[in-house]
Amino acid sequence: MMSESEESFFDSVLITGASGGLGEEFARQLVFSCSQMILVARREDRLVALSADLKAQNPDLNIQHHIVDLTSSDEREEFTAKLLEDEVSVDLLVNNAGLGDYCMFTDSEWTKLDQMIQLNMTALTYLAHALIPQMRERGSGAIINVSSLASILPMPEFAVYAATKAYVTSFSEALRLELKGDGIPVVALCPGPVHTEFGSVAMPADADALPGRDMFYVDKSEVVSKALSGLVGCQARVYPGWKVKSVAVGISLLPMAVIRWVMSKRIAK
Repeated sequence: MMSESEESFFDSVLITGASGGLGEEFARQLVFSCSQMILVARREDRLVALSADLKAQNPDLNIQHHIVDLTSSDEREEFTAKLLEDEVSVDLLVNNAGLGDYCMFTDSEWTKLDQMIQLNMTALTYLAHALIPQMRERGSGAIINVSSLASILPMPEFAVYAATKAYVTSFSEALRLELKGDGIPVVALCPGPVHTEFGSVAMPADADALPGRDMFYVDKSEVVSKALSGLVGCQARVYPGWKVKSVAVGISLLPMAVIRWVMSKRIAK
């Protein structure tokens, strides 16, 4: 968690993908840092349980949970319209909801690829577009977009996922520049492997773990803590964990020809 000297307070925090993984961890670490928390996910039982747990920790916290499939344009529009109708002012938007698919592109199901594109890119962009005008009008606000270390690599067998995260990182960088004059920081959180349900959803049932991943795992509590500290420090990107940060620096120094050669070696035979 952030130290007391680093901690910020938000009137209202909105977290997508809050029913597990990093989204749940963001909610737990921000439980005393806001007066209202809006949790968004598809699994109602998880949200109800999390809301009750957070309320037990902080009885003064106003918690809303919304069951929304963010891959659906109709549900996205209905949700944001409800927020605006209720005049809910979001001070911190945590765009965490995401989906992966570890598979050769031609073997992937289009339905899953389309859901990934809608969730990782379209929903994230839509929520930012809907909520930023409020932030600019108030002259305050903040955004954390959960990207990935994969965003800086062309990754065979993760081709679409890595491409969607490249969008998230690039979008976050550009948005940060646009909103700098409004005092609205934008952070791209770019973790490496994290022990969450993401892997079990992305990986086929008969697939082996990706080689070398274990040495780069960072606990989700550290990932979220570094993200919140990075927000306070107005960092553009956060690579949590010294190993992940070292890899990111190393990749930035390599010529693309070398990156292509290295990545070609990870294709399953």
